[in-house]
Amino acid sequence: MSYAYDVEILHLLVSPAHAYFGRAKDGPADVVTADADQAEVVAGKGIVGDRFFGKAAHMDAAVTLFAVESLEAIAAELGADPFDPLLARRNVVLRGAELIPLLGQDFVLESAQGRVEFHGGRQAHPCAWMDRVLAPGAHKAMRGRGGLRCRPLSSGTLHRGPALLISPVPLDPGRAAVPSLLRPGRLP
Repeated sequence: MSYAYDVEILHLLVSPAHAYFGRAKDGPADVVTADADQAEVVAGKGIVGDRFFGKAAHMDAAVTLFAVESLEAIAAELGADPFDPLLARRNVVLRGAELIPLLGQDFVLESAQGRVEFHGGRQAHPCAWMDRVLAPGAHKAMRGRGGLRCRPLSSGTLHRGPALLISPVPLDPGRAAVPSLLRPGRLP
């Protein structure tokens, strides 16, 4: 049995280098980052042109999915103006997707005749840089809702715009911004 959910791919971030390294007080690195209309995904490797593509240490977590509702909730909790979703440095920013139940699951993201299968590997933990680039307190507020690190199981192209998330487990899009209290030792 599978469940299908209408979602929207708002952003596809492709960056050949890391922007957040070193000391936050020195500011982010000036790296080219594309908010692409489409992104080519290669099975077992990630997004072509991205900093994690083909890196052995990231094979199980080469693509990060992120629910924009989490970022909106964090801004509201901190009393901040809306954040630029690209500052979180997640590859695929979605609207309408509860991601935490996809931990340990194989699922599909379909967009504009493109279809990519993923395995939900682990939560994407925020780094302390979030306090610098988003707002003070964002690092703590983002814990448990920083997104889902995935391994691509098939190759294909993702396109910005309407998409379909096909899940083997039921999801509740209304819970997209709810933080997960799962700890690594308790993951399925």
